[in-house]
Amino acid sequence: MAEQKNHNRQRLTIRVGRGTLSFSAQKGDDQEVIYEPYVVKSGVSMAANLREALKTAELLQMLAAEKEVQAWPPIRTTVTIDADVMMVPIEQFDEGDMTATYSYAFPSGSNDAIGYDVLPDLNAVAVFAVNRDLRLVLNDHFPGVKIIPLMSPVWRHLHQRSFTGKRQKLYVYFHERRMEVFAFRQNRFKFCNSFEAVRQKDALFFLLYAWKQLQLEPEHDELHLVGDIPEEQDMLADLRNYLQKVYPMNVAVDFNNHPVTALKDMPYDLMTLYARGR
Repeated sequence: MAEQKNHNRQRLTIRVGRGTLSFSAQKGDDQEVIYEPYVVKSGVSMAANLREALKTAELLQMLAAEKEVQAWPPIRTTVTIDADVMMVPIEQFDEGDMTATYSYAFPSGSNDAIGYDVLPDLNAVAVFAVNRDLRLVLNDHFPGVKIIPLMSPVWRHLHQRSFTGKRQKLYVYFHERRMEVFAFRQNRFKFCNSFEAVRQKDALFFLLYAWKQLQLEPEHDELHLVGDIPEEQDMLADLRNYLQKVYPMNVAVDFNNHPVTALKDMPYDLMTLYARGR
């Protein structure tokens, strides 16, 4: 009986962007996902926003109200966070040195804790920062919470896609006025970086620079784009002036019409987490 109860308990995901916050939940093996964006108050820390959301977010209140029949907090709570990532080859990773190395690569405030996510299929470890106050709120309310970079599910999914066909591929994910640019060589990253992408012309410059740096062929190799592409039609037209194989991704097709693809405004990284897992 206890095993059946655990089987039905919720899976909760908290997505923390650089200025956004959302909650989503999936119950048991049901593919249906409930998604609730939270309106973040500007000028207030994300930790303070989360504390307020814990009191007012409809999804969290609904899940808490079910505690009489289903245990609270959910059996699985994952936090995906948008943070600067330092990618380390798995054979060179040293947990004892990661804080000093990350602080050297990304000088940050003293109120950051450093975490990491192992990507075994890519032979890499993603090292990232989490605000200590935010982590404290999460740990207080969700024991055993798992915190990962929001890009982890995207990297792993598109790495698998990169094996289709013989041509090299460059991937770009646009979200929240940023662009994540990455490519793979077999079971490793060949390139991984992120840029601000407020304007379409800036995004175009960074993309073509990465393409040239990787010595990709404009006639044969492929560029795949997904997410909130800035000025999409102009962007695609400009890219096709330089590259022959430019493909905006059809997310519904990519995920076989998984129910999350019908959720309005759900970011691609969160869709990937539910449709393809970590």
